[in-house]
Amino acid sequence: MSGSDWLVLVIEDEMPIRRFLKAALEAQGFKMLEALTGAQAIAMAASHNPDIILLDLGLPDIDGLEVIKRIREWSHTPIIVISARGKDTEKVAGLDAGADDYLAKPFSVEELAARMRVALRHLTRSRQKDEPVFQTGELRVDLARRLVWVGGGEVHLTPIEFKLLAVLVRHSGKVVTQGQLLKEVWGHGSGEQAHYLRNYIH
Repeated sequence: MSGSDWLVLVIEDEMPIRRFLKAALEAQGFKMLEALTGAQAIAMAASHNPDIILLDLGLPDIDGLEVIKRIREWSHTPIIVISARGKDTEKVAGLDAGADDYLAKPFSVEELAARMRVALRHLTRSRQKDEPVFQTGELRVDLARRLVWVGGGEVHLTPIEFKLLAVLVRHSGKVVTQGQLLKEVWGHGSGEQAHYLRNYIH
């Protein structure tokens, strides 16, 4: 599975670990966003709508378990905990809070990548159950595989651009409000952030 289509939000306050993850993930083609605090993480999860989240529990402002619970109020994005808390009770607490997987530090790049592939496979399969291939005129959109063609040629979109197009495609023939676009692409709490849209739709 190529990482080039996936946007990863890494929530980690320790710079050496962020650098390690950035090098490892970008080497495999993932696009990476960084958050250093729980508050920043929640805001970025809403504004950028990543495909997968890697979360350290020991954040300086909000405990990671609370971050998971808040994100789970409006998002089903896969969350993998990466934490020095390695006791069974701590792992259970993370999973019960809403995490999809739990990896105790220290860990290898290979194991992390494997767990990410599993989470993303589940995400892809979930999308494939409901996502048809949409075609109108010269536009063709494969929602499950996240591919777009115009006039037979493939068009490469950023993750946000694709998500905007996907919302419009799913509601083809209907009026889509600004608020609806903001909510479906950027998530809960973005209803007043019209400037997000102006960066992409003119």
